[in-house]
Amino acid sequence: MKRLALFLPNWIGDVVMATPAIRAVRDHFPDAELIAVSRPYVAATMAGAPWFQRVLLFDKKGPSEHRTPGVAKQLRQLGVDAAILFPNSFRSALAAWLGGCKHRIGYVRYGRGMLLTDKFYPLKSRGKIIPTPIIDDYNKLVEPLGVPNPGHRMELFTEPADEAAADAIWKAADLRGREVIGLNPGAAFGAAKCWPTESFARLAQKWIDERGSRILVLCGPAERELARTIVEMTRRPQITSLADAPVSLGLTKACVRRLDLLITTDSGPRHFASAFARPVVALFGPTFISWTETYDPRAILLQKQVECGPCQLRVCPVDHRCMRELTPEEVYRAGVDLLAGRTGETRYVH
Repeated sequence: MKRLALFLPNWIGDVVMATPAIRAVRDHFPDAELIAVSRPYVAATMAGAPWFQRVLLFDKKGPSEHRTPGVAKQLRQLGVDAAILFPNSFRSALAAWLGGCKHRIGYVRYGRGMLLTDKFYPLKSRGKIIPTPIIDDYNKLVEPLGVPNPGHRMELFTEPADEAAADAIWKAADLRGREVIGLNPGAAFGAAKCWPTESFARLAQKWIDERGSRILVLCGPAERELARTIVEMTRRPQITSLADAPVSLGLTKACVRRLDLLITTDSGPRHFASAFARPVVALFGPTFISWTETYDPRAILLQKQVECGPCQLRVCPVDHRCMRELTPEEVYRAGVDLLAGRTGETRYVH
């Protein structure tokens, strides 16, 4: 194998869960050229990583060289020995097939089985896919290449400019030498994954009043107002946010890397924390915990057991009870347990 193309997943958190497999491929083929084929909005997740020699952007709405025919043309010109398809999309398999990749490894989904040379099938029961950890599914994809089991250690990297920006935030907010708790209220999947804003504010008050902690509210570009609202509702000087910072994935990674604890929805930054070996409490509502289980001993995963969930819906059609009934006190206790050195676990809260 002289040249391998790795089609990265389409979600930020999924990219992080693919890092054990990516690292294992790099270690097994130290002299091969690894090519990342990535959606533009997730490419920065891999910034600073030493694994890839080349990145091809893959975007159906982008310029011609980023669309399926353009990416396929570049792959064909490069002469790719194998393509590992982490996403299950038909387009990724089509690009690898048109690109002349000799081995095309992926799961048989969405009618693309004929385009694959090495096929894996999701577990099913009565015609429905059984939720299984994505990190394990990704690890299976490297087996046909003779790569040893990658394990579950996720890994990310930061760049100097982002570390400098995080340093400036720590200095301006007087976070140095303090216990800093990060709150991540957003979720790209949809509103159903979000915990109530009032609950985040009450939780922040509890950390400040009972432990003297400092609070940093993370946010993406579209979540600035949400972060500002949490700060305003908390009514404490010990809380700040990234709302007025040059928000980026790189800055978020650099901030998460130095937190004492992250409390987050089931979203990308949850996996940043695990990749940087930071304790994390993840709040689950409509999604199956088993999909994104990472076996992280520093993570507590909380989910309120309700009769209508997990529903996997982006927007709740009822009353959002799965998230609304999860209390700040329950979340606070889980965070305190982690900081006290207790091992992570999944807690289904009644």
